[in-house]
Amino acid sequence: MLPDLTSTIGILGLWAVLGYLLGSIPFGMVLARVMGLGNLREIGSGNIGATNVLRTGSKKAAAATLILDGGKGAVAVLLARALAGEDAAQLAGLMAFIGHCFPVWLGFKGGKGVATFLGLLLALFWPAGLAACATWLATAILSRISSLSALVAALLGPVWMALLGAPEGAALAAVLAALIFWRHGANIARLRQGTEPKIGKK
Repeated sequence: MLPDLTSTIGILGLWAVLGYLLGSIPFGMVLARVMGLGNLREIGSGNIGATNVLRTGSKKAAAATLILDGGKGAVAVLLARALAGEDAAQLAGLMAFIGHCFPVWLGFKGGKGVATFLGLLLALFWPAGLAACATWLATAILSRISSLSALVAALLGPVWMALLGAPEGAALAAVLAALIFWRHGANIARLRQGTEPKIGKK
């Protein structure tokens, strides 16, 4: 199920652009440079997300990256919802996710979108967002593997949306989950081989 289309094409286009620009802010890269942690492209997996920031040894920077990457997705949704409507909110959220994964400032080579995905779900429908965050946390505690936690949370995201009372957001959550699985192709291969690193490993 999709939200009713209540906004004009021009309004939707505006929020698509704004959502993308907001999502494309590479907070992990910015924080690593400001805090003197080095170039994330040369550390660990080379990813710009919180998990790779943690490999610098700075829990503070990793936590800040997690919050900011999730926050930009949430802000895109909440602003569009307040100023336009639910259709614009979902489009802005989708484009914020796309912006994080494919930021123009970094040659379209961005993060994998997990924190942004969780922030989006919290803003779209907070009970489903909390359930997805709890899913990530529970899987992380049991497995100590960030990528597996992300994949399980993404897989159940649309399910939580449908079961907890927001079926109009389930389709978007499913699209985002599919993109997360695609972005985690190399991680999935390592999980199958048993070589995926644990959380906190440098």
